[in-house]
Amino acid sequence: MIQFGVLVFLLFSLWVFNQLFSLVLPVFVLVLLQSLLTVGLSSLLRMPVWWRYIHFVFPLAVYGMLALHLPTQFYLIGFLISLSLYWTTFRTQVPFYPSRPAVWKHVAELIPQGSSIHMVDIGSGLGDLTMYLAKQRQESYFLGVEIAPLPWFISVVRARLQRSKAKFILGDYYALNFSEFDVVFAYLSPAAMAALWQKAKSEMCPGSLLISYEFNIDQVPATIDISVREDLPLLYVWRM
Repeated sequence: MIQFGVLVFLLFSLWVFNQLFSLVLPVFVLVLLQSLLTVGLSSLLRMPVWWRYIHFVFPLAVYGMLALHLPTQFYLIGFLISLSLYWTTFRTQVPFYPSRPAVWKHVAELIPQGSSIHMVDIGSGLGDLTMYLAKQRQESYFLGVEIAPLPWFISVVRARLQRSKAKFILGDYYALNFSEFDVVFAYLSPAAMAALWQKAKSEMCPGSLLISYEFNIDQVPATIDISVREDLPLLYVWRM
């Protein structure tokens, strides 16, 4: 909306100046003005800082790609890759977030020791955490659930190549019954945490663990929170 609004404003202003002063600006100048104005407008609207970088780069990137005269198939392939990676992000508000090895090690320490467990990683991405835990705990069952086709497919292929015992399914974690798992791990987004808590509270068994990396649940204090590393977000743990 911001990009489109600024583009309309620029084209109208250019038409007015052309009528009054016969002023014609080079295309690159217009593109640069588009970048600067969108950054300014996104700042006024108090959008997150990273959106300002996106707004600045987007018009310049479009101009550069058009100048390269790339085949139209290039854009179709890019769209299909983006679609398969982000899929229903517009609905779930959970973009692709890969976790870090430091997180995997802490989760391995948090899950119950000394007995076989069932654990699910909702929004498992490329499957790193699930496969790491499956390797560490051969006696237990680890399931990754991913709604986006591309990360799910990559995780399945990786698991087969590595002969991992981890399992991966394509779908929405809402279809699962959390009562079947001793541990539920989530790396989602702030927008998804309230719904996750409602499902966990209604389905998870007493004594089971809900673990969230980076994102807390409003008005639900965690049983414990753990600093993974000084430069990384916290791990939040709720004992149900």
